[in-house]
Amino acid sequence: MPDNHQKNIATFIHLSTFSRFIIPLGNYIGPIVLWMVNKDKSEFVDRHGKQAINFQISILLYTLIIGTLTIPFFIFKFFNGLDFIDFHGFHDFHINIGEPSPLLFITGGLGFLAIIGFILELVLIVIASLKARDGELYDYPLTINFLK
Repeated sequence: MPDNHQKNIATFIHLSTFSRFIIPLGNYIGPIVLWMVNKDKSEFVDRHGKQAINFQISILLYTLIIGTLTIPFFIFKFFNGLDFIDFHGFHDFHINIGEPSPLLFITGGLGFLAIIGFILELVLIVIASLKARDGELYDYPLTINFLK
């Protein structure tokens, strides 16, 4: 059973991911620093630190995948009115707002999925923090274990 100090450190490891709203890349720097300093002191802290870092790296990977899928759809829609072979400027360029294309729906769907993923990420971080506070181990769902 972990003591209060170990529970607090594990909780702060999870909560330190919120530092990204203040410090760029804080969601990686905070947990890594806290984990590196305290990983040898407790197996409980080591396990929570690895889980928090693995979750943040997994979220980055999922975000890159969604972004990579979304960007081509946006580019195809934006440059749909341009003729690249016989380019005479922007006199033929127009954006038709009246007819939404299927690409717009796909891009919007992926954007909605990203927003749901962001909200789910915040909820899972709070759940992991509460589990750490209570002295329980927590495994984030859909996490790739980069650190074992």
